[in-house]
Amino acid sequence: MSTDPTVAAEPLSGAQVKVQFTTRHPDISLPENTGPILVPTHLRRYGLSSIINHLIASEKPIPFDFLIAGTFLRTSLDEYLTANGISSESTLTLEYVRSLVPPLYLASFEHDDWVSSVDVLSKSSPVSQSSFNVVGQERILSGSYDGLLRVWNMSSQVIATSPPTGGGGHTSSIKAAKFISPSEVVSSGLDRTVRIWKYSEAPDHFSAELELLLELYGHTKSVDSLAVHAPSMKIISASMDHTVGVWSIDKSGGPAAPPQLLPSTQTTSTRSKRRKPTSSDSTPPRRGPLALLKSHTAPVASTIFSPSDPTVAYSVSWDHTLRTWDLLTTSLVDTRTTSHPLLSITSLPDLHLLAAGTSARHITLIDPRADATTISALTLRGHSNAVVSLAQDPESVWGLVSGSHDGTCRVWDVRSLKLGTGVSGEVGESVYTIKREGQPDGVRRVGGEGIKVFSVCWDREVGIVSAGEDRKVQINRGKSVMVGSSS
Repeated sequence: MSTDPTVAAEPLSGAQVKVQFTTRHPDISLPENTGPILVPTHLRRYGLSSIINHLIASEKPIPFDFLIAGTFLRTSLDEYLTANGISSESTLTLEYVRSLVPPLYLASFEHDDWVSSVDVLSKSSPVSQSSFNVVGQERILSGSYDGLLRVWNMSSQVIATSPPTGGGGHTSSIKAAKFISPSEVVSSGLDRTVRIWKYSEAPDHFSAELELLLELYGHTKSVDSLAVHAPSMKIISASMDHTVGVWSIDKSGGPAAPPQLLPSTQTTSTRSKRRKPTSSDSTPPRRGPLALLKSHTAPVASTIFSPSDPTVAYSVSWDHTLRTWDLLTTSLVDTRTTSHPLLSITSLPDLHLLAAGTSARHITLIDPRADATTISALTLRGHSNAVVSLAQDPESVWGLVSGSHDGTCRVWDVRSLKLGTGVSGEVGESVYTIKREGQPDGVRRVGGEGIKVFSVCWDREVGIVSAGEDRKVQINRGKSVMVGSSS
C-alpha cells in the first residue's frame, strides 16, 4: 500500500475528487504539508476513516466523522457533490473528528412515585465552588410527585430526604428542584411555593440533612420551572399562573409574603384566638417576590437566565412565545412568536442560540438577538411526543440533550442535518436515542402507567441524568459523548 500522503490509502477507480483533510485536534492531525488527496467519490464515512487512519499510522482503527461547511457528511462524496451542484473538479475541505460515543446505561435510582426533576452537583457544576472537587462525591438531586426531595450519592443511596408535609416540606407534588450551591437547594411545586433549603452533609458523607430556610410566596398556581444565578443571589421561576417570578435567595432580601397567599389564612375572630408564637417555634421566614413579570397569556413552562448577562432572562410559554426580560427594570424586551406551544428551553451560548422544546414533538433553535432576521434558525426532529426538558452538552458548543413524553432522551449535534429536507440546514436529526432501561419498546405498564421523561440534565462528570413516569432516575454515560466536537 502506498505511503505517499498525496494519494488515497486504497487503489483509485471510477470518479475521483480532491479532498483537503483538516482537524482541530493535534493528537490526530496529519503530517505537516499534507496537501489535497485524490479519493474515489463513492467513499462514505467508513472509507474516509480508513484513509485518515492510514495517514496518521494509527495502531488501532479510530472511527471518524467528517464535516463539510460545518455539517456532518451523511452520504457518499458523489451524492454530496450532486446534491449541492459541486463539480468533481473542485477541492473539498473535510474536517474530521472522532465519532460520537454512545451514552451507555450506568444505573437507575428507584423512587416511590413519578420523578419530576433532576439536578447534579459535581466539581464542574455551574453552582459548585472551588472547595467541591472530590471525585466520587457527586450528588444527584431529585424532586418527586410524592412531595419529597432526595439527594443521592453515586452508589444509589439516599443520603438526605426533605421533611414530609406537616414537617416543613412541600404540601403537594414537587415540579422543579436545583442546587443553588453545595450547601443550598431550591424547589417548587404544585403547592405554589418556592422553598430554599440548607443542605449539609455529615463528616463521613454517608448522610445529610435538608433544613428549610425560606418560603417564597407570590405565585397563584403551580411553579413548574426554576433557574438559579447564585452570584447575584437571584432565582427566577415559571408558573402556570402566566407569570415569571423573580426572587432573592437572601432571607432579608425580599418583601413580606402576600398575606392572602399564606397557608391557613384565617378570619379575624379566629386569628384573635390563635396562640402567640413561642421561642420554640421554628417557622422559617416567608418572603414575597422581587417582581412578577406579566405578559404571557398562557402558562409559562420554563425560564432561564441569559448565559452572558444575568440581568436578562428568557421564558417560554404555552402561548407560543419566547420572551426576553430585563430583570433590572422588570420590563419585557422582546417577543418571538412560534407556531406551537413552547414547553422547555436551554441555551447554546457560543452559537448565540436558544433551543426551545415544543408540544409538536420538535425542538426549534431561535436566535434571540435583536438583529436576527428569522425566528427559527434550525428545527430538530425525531421525538414522537412533547419535548419537555432540555440541557446543553457540557463538553460541546454544538450539543444538547432532550427529554420527551415519548419515553426517550435524544442527543443532538446541531451540525447533524437530515437529508432530503429541500433547504440546507433547515432540519437536524438526533445522533443517539436513550431509552428507559428495562422498558420494552411501545409497551405500557400495567395500570396505564407510562414511561414519559419529565426532566433531563447533563453533567461533565456524572453524564446524562433523566427522570420520569417510570419512577426512576436513570444515568447514561460515555467517555465524552461528543468527543471531538468541541470548538
